[in-house]
Amino acid sequence: MSLSITVLLVAVTALVSIGAFQDRRVFEELLYQPYAVRARGQWYRLFTHAFIHADWPHLAVNMFVLYMFGRNVEMLFALVSPVPPTLAYLGLYVGGVLFAALPGLAKHSADPGYRSVGASGAVSAVLFAQILLLPTRQVSVLLVPIAMPAWVFGILYLAYSWYMDKRGGDHVAHDAHFYGAVFGIGFTTALHPDLLFHLGSFERSLGY
Repeated sequence: MSLSITVLLVAVTALVSIGAFQDRRVFEELLYQPYAVRARGQWYRLFTHAFIHADWPHLAVNMFVLYMFGRNVEMLFALVSPVPPTLAYLGLYVGGVLFAALPGLAKHSADPGYRSVGASGAVSAVLFAQILLLPTRQVSVLLVPIAMPAWVFGILYLAYSWYMDKRGGDHVAHDAHFYGAVFGIGFTTALHPDLLFHLGSFERSLGY
């Protein structure tokens, strides 16, 4: 049995995050600071921030959602991807990290006080890849315990993230959630355009 990339990502992220909890220097070196990216050329921060988290609940929520949805997306990509599914899945995850970080770079590159951490952009990309693959499947995620069709949850999630980003003030990078989700939809559509333009056809072919 091949090693699940999702399990590997969860394990590596947990280990790095725990290490950063215990050593503030590691945390400071890996976090996302757009000012440091632009002013000091520390472009690696666009990627490394996804492997550290603010605290245990932040880490637990992101890794739980990634584990629950990521394994499904890995398997489904094997059925729809024209490129090797492992490569496609890594492209989804890494692309989600980077794409979700770009709005912060545009908005906060002159602000040395702005910082963010976490894999939320990548996790949103994975979550929305499954929503596109299985749009009518019932889902419920942690703070939304009521099961609903995936496409309904997706619309509510996008609307909430957009609204909260515009409102601001809660120290959460809602733009990363929103743009990670957008990347997940766009990337998965690029792999198999019928998923968007004939929504639900793939799901029906699986007998769901």
